[in-house]
Amino acid sequence: MKPIRNRIKDHRRVRAGDLVPHELNPRRHTEAQRAALTALYEEIGFARSLLAYELPDGRLKLIDGHLRQDMAPDMEVDVEVLNVNDAEARALLLSLDPLAQLADYDPKALDHLRDVTRTDSDALANLWASVGRANAEVEETLAAVRSPPDKDRDIPEQFLLLIECADEATQMELLQRFQNEGLKCKALVS
Repeated sequence: MKPIRNRIKDHRRVRAGDLVPHELNPRRHTEAQRAALTALYEEIGFARSLLAYELPDGRLKLIDGHLRQDMAPDMEVDVEVLNVNDAEARALLLSLDPLAQLADYDPKALDHLRDVTRTDSDALANLWASVGRANAEVEETLAAVRSPPDKDRDIPEQFLLLIECADEATQMELLQRFQNEGLKCKALVS
């Protein structure tokens, strides 16, 4: 492997509303996500810098932090400024969130962390409860499929439908709609 370049060139404090949102940002932020971030701001405060790169005119264009920018445009925020070009910024925009989603959870460590962490916020409690849920459900399903069938047990037929969604917002909208229609369904991330 060749040496890893450090592309961080600066850290700046900038009014959030002065940052240029990336026009190709594919992420759409749900009300649940907005509520959880609001609760986190209330309980802890601003605790993570935004990620941007510098345009030729000196303005900073966002790669990560669009929701934080949108929620508090007048707030002065910390921005990690990268020395990347437009193509590299697009690659990061397309990679950062999906790369984080590839991480798995240690169930015991996750349960312990939940046990020792308290909140009065329903939004945060629901967020924390949902962490790892989809992965656990997939693992349970795979374990059931891998285990040898019980000869005395009738395995009921299941008819499943998998719908590929363009983004998380669409997935959540469809999930809510189907649940409202009384369908048994769940969200999965792969």
